[in-house]
Amino acid sequence: MKKIILLAMMFGLVATLTTKGAEAKENWTTLCAKCHGADGKSDTKIGAKLGAKDFTDAKVQDSFKDEEAIKTIKEGKKDKDDKTLMKAFDQLSDDEVKALVAYVRSFKK
Repeated sequence: MKKIILLAMMFGLVATLTTKGAEAKENWTTLCAKCHGADGKSDTKIGAKLGAKDFTDAKVQDSFKDEEAIKTIKEGKKDKDDKTLMKAFDQLSDDEVKALVAYVRSFKK
């Protein structure tokens, strides 16, 4: 009986993680890809104009902590002249934001 419960819990965890990954990819596609590109390289016209970072570059990935990425997603980003470089995505839950950061980390080569 304990084995059945343990297996059920493991399958539930795998299903949850898969769902979170799917949600993160969907959020990336709808909210982020316009500037950062579908593949995270930021080789879009808007990304180039705003100086979006190439998330496939290991040096870029190493240049920021997850907490910084979470804050940027929640609060947005402005330049020194207070021009908006990235709008805030405060409609996302904490779990969605964390999943999105994990998705960004998956671009690292």
